[in-house]
Amino acid sequence: MSKISEAVKRARAAFCSGRTRPLQFRIQQLEALRRLIQEQEQELAGALAADLHKNEWNAYYEEVVYVLEEIEYMIQKLPEWAADEPVEKTPQTQQDELYIHSEPLGVVLVIGTWNYPFNLTIQPMVGAIAAGNAVVLKPSELSENMASLLATIIPQYLDKDLYPVINGGVPETTELLKERFDHILYTGSTGVGKIIMTAAAKHLTPVTLELGGKSPCYVDKNCDLDVACRRIAWGKFMNSGQTCVAPDYILCDPSIQNQIVEKLKKSLKEIFGPVLPIVCVRSLEEAIQFINQREKPLALYVFSSNDKVIKKMIAETSSGGVAANDVIVHITLHSLPFGGVGNSGMGSYHGKKSFETFSHRRSCLVRPLMMMKP
Repeated sequence: MSKISEAVKRARAAFCSGRTRPLQFRIQQLEALRRLIQEQEQELAGALAADLHKNEWNAYYEEVVYVLEEIEYMIQKLPEWAADEPVEKTPQTQQDELYIHSEPLGVVLVIGTWNYPFNLTIQPMVGAIAAGNAVVLKPSELSENMASLLATIIPQYLDKDLYPVINGGVPETTELLKERFDHILYTGSTGVGKIIMTAAAKHLTPVTLELGGKSPCYVDKNCDLDVACRRIAWGKFMNSGQTCVAPDYILCDPSIQNQIVEKLKKSLKEIFGPVLPIVCVRSLEEAIQFINQREKPLALYVFSSNDKVIKKMIAETSSGGVAANDVIVHITLHSLPFGGVGNSGMGSYHGKKSFETFSHRRSCLVRPLMMMKP
């Protein structure tokens, strides 16, 4: 276990040396991570096949491509995001310089998960590197081939001291959580999320928790059921159904239940998936009540041709994210933060939000050292 403590200490010392502060260094590390992905693509696909039986197409388009896109986006936008942000002056501060400066938090812990063991481990790391942090990476022990591969190849491309990979199970993670970090991002279950938060509280460490919950899908009578059912089936059963924002159950009027069942059966025959639960509700209001009586989900979906139905569902419910007339796609966009609320998590990341999550926005006032005229 002393190796864990030593790795964290080395990361802290490397961060305190100041070498992550220049933007050029951060960009170099992001470029190195991009090169890792490009040069080790076959090895990554092999690990995903061994852990999750993913074929090469699914491995690339469900895991790898979004990380590559995130890296490109970060490299492009980093100079803009990292620039000091001037703020409004008052009559008393006209001679002063007022701005917000984004500074790195320090040493960040990223704890990945098994169902998307590359994407959900590396994508948060991209934002943490862009913000100038050292990153301690803890892949899920349940995806042991990916965890082993990351521990082998990351030191070959990235700074060895700043970005250590710690492998192991519950004992190693427990020991890791005794260390002091400046931010922890965890993806996984609500139960373990509470354990992470309890450990973080001892050091007043802020956390980003990407958890779970049951994501409802309301299907309005006024919609194209063929399109809706096809999209729902795709989202439910991609990655063998192991997606945290997959639709978990359908809410619909009894009058369209049989149609939905038949159309889903048709889709399920094509993709060989299991049955999706359907709950009958008599009205939009009843669907909203049903959703609100349960824990806030990570995602909520609504299918309708009526904009008023969509707006009402959004206005009168709460969830980490929401998508209308499609599923899952909202979490693939740089411009939309991904995160939960309530029992489904706290905080968010992706795109600019990742940079902000792993940065401290420091308020700065610089006043001239001279007598001001009365």
